[in-house]
Amino acid sequence: MSAALPVGPAVDPKPAPMPGAVTLTGRFGTVERMNAARHGPTLWEAIRGQDQVWTYLPSGPFADAESFASYLVHWENSSERVFYAIVDGKGHTVGVSALMEIRPAMRVIEVGNIVYSPALQRTPLGTEAQYLLARYAFETLGNRRYEWKCNALNAASRRAAERYRFSYEGLFRQHMIVKGHSRDTAWFSILDSEWPARKAAFERWLAPENFDRDGKQKTKLGGR
Repeated sequence: MSAALPVGPAVDPKPAPMPGAVTLTGRFGTVERMNAARHGPTLWEAIRGQDQVWTYLPSGPFADAESFASYLVHWENSSERVFYAIVDGKGHTVGVSALMEIRPAMRVIEVGNIVYSPALQRTPLGTEAQYLLARYAFETLGNRRYEWKCNALNAASRRAAERYRFSYEGLFRQHMIVKGHSRDTAWFSILDSEWPARKAAFERWLAPENFDRDGKQKTKLGGR
């Protein structure tokens, strides 16, 4: 009788629920299910004229508030991607992230379509928003794998993935055509078994004692 062929570890096959209309509250702001009417006006003010934020995204830039508002309705009503507004402590929407490429049966989900206005870039809220979404994906939805993918030429996105302690997995060559250009895609991930250590690093960085009187970080995320 031949020996049994190797297989992976046994896992619970129960699918993960879909992301929902939640509000994730942090110390610096909130992450809220996208509502075009509520979030659109201040988000437009935050990104108006900042065409560079759309360089690596499939949409944008937008010529005026009307065309942007129309596209936000598309985001709000998307059934394949769940869009979340990132709202600062003053109630201004300063960015967007989506949970996407959702595969409930495999318990896999991706964070993507990230739009950070200059008001959000390099701020504690920018980091906190990613922490809140990752925590939601793992701890509430029960996903096993949390993905980050970006254009291989998008140096800022790759640095962000590494800073948030995603593991680089490789390059998918000629993976997509975006706005008429060929895109190689860099793949990153965090697994559920890795999340406790990643969570602890986020929470150490976000702790009040990690910031001086001027709001500057004392220790980099993950000690790097």
